[in-house]
Amino acid sequence: MGMFANLSLRLNHIFSHLTKRGKLTELEIKEAMREIRVALLEADVNFLVAKNFINRVSQRAVGQEVLNSLTPGQQVIKIVNEELISLLGQTNSKLAVSSSLPTIILLCGLQGSGKTTMCGKLASMLKSQGKKPMLVACDIYRPAAINQLQVVGKTANVEVFEKGTQAPLKTCKQAIEYSKKKLYDTIIVDTAGRLSIDEKLMQELKELKQGINPTEILLVVDAMNGQESVNVAQSFNEVLDITGVILTKLDGDTRGGCALSISEIVKKPIKFCGIGEKINDIEPFYPDRMASRILGMGDVLTLIEKAQNAVSEEEAKQLEKKFRESSFTFEDYLDQMDKINKMGNINDLIGMIPGLNKKMAGTQINEKDLEKNKAIIQSMTPKERRNPDLIKGSQKKRIADGSGTQIQDVNRLIKQFEQSKLMMKKMKGGGLKNFKF
Repeated sequence: MGMFANLSLRLNHIFSHLTKRGKLTELEIKEAMREIRVALLEADVNFLVAKNFINRVSQRAVGQEVLNSLTPGQQVIKIVNEELISLLGQTNSKLAVSSSLPTIILLCGLQGSGKTTMCGKLASMLKSQGKKPMLVACDIYRPAAINQLQVVGKTANVEVFEKGTQAPLKTCKQAIEYSKKKLYDTIIVDTAGRLSIDEKLMQELKELKQGINPTEILLVVDAMNGQESVNVAQSFNEVLDITGVILTKLDGDTRGGCALSISEIVKKPIKFCGIGEKINDIEPFYPDRMASRILGMGDVLTLIEKAQNAVSEEEAKQLEKKFRESSFTFEDYLDQMDKINKMGNINDLIGMIPGLNKKMAGTQINEKDLEKNKAIIQSMTPKERRNPDLIKGSQKKRIADGSGTQIQDVNRLIKQFEQSKLMMKKMKGGGLKNFKF
């Protein structure tokens, strides 16, 4: 169900009781606060964080403004939303840029947190913003760590600077000189991780910090590890005074307590989150958008940004024209499936649509079904893709055999396709004009 799914369901259940009532008593609000506290603790939120959060919400919620309000339930939800935003760090924290190039970003974290992959994701994102980044391999202990960074660099189409197993500080200094010659404006340093925090690791990171004076020290933590990740963040912060946190595996079936606790405990912002395996699966962390997702209010802004990155305005206009003229084909359908795939996990995207995630709570769109549909379309001839009316009984059998599916799967897809065309045709009266894909 993805991160925060259970917490969202619990909170929405609590809120539905509050909003049904015309008036709320202090006792009813206190009871709701107790339930929210239990929901937070079950989501693995740090005990002190949950306690302080509930105290802040309670103090505001039992004020006269709420108790005398005509919509007290809505007022309580508004307060919870505001306090959640505050808990998550208030505003989006952008990467600092050094006044003298290159900007140096030092990534640190425990082994298995996804640090090396995150180096590539960060570089890929900066590249798409017009920067010229370079990766520096400074994990000289883990077997194949340098090789892994090179593979990640190749995927991101970014140069990797490495000097084998020589001292990391020496490699970093050489990388800085090299970046100036090659006009790289940002270098991202991948450092050694350990299975647990130890003195040697911290000492090496301290020396690196003193030796290269990084613009940003970002700690990569695995959101799936819950409270343990919060403890790790505290330890790293005490030694390095980190500038921010990157949360990985936010797409996993994690309870979300780490995201809700870490900023409050460490007093450092969450700057980015990893939301999947692909090189583009990285998002800036927006506390207000995350609070919206937790409360089941959706996250339209992130959805729009993802759509804009996947589809150009010109492509959107062409698509609208095809729907208007009823010339939308299976080839276009295939193209749209690829675009949606580029935007990320389909179930995460649904979670960003206000109201829809509540209606679909507990249901999952099977990505395997989407792959099956793709295989069916790819088994059609170009002529059949452009004109589905040509697909009769014998063609259906050939397509099913070619895609490893059943004839009923082919029938189902053709029916879905015709329904989509019909729906879009109905929207052409004005809906699509204002619709951005």
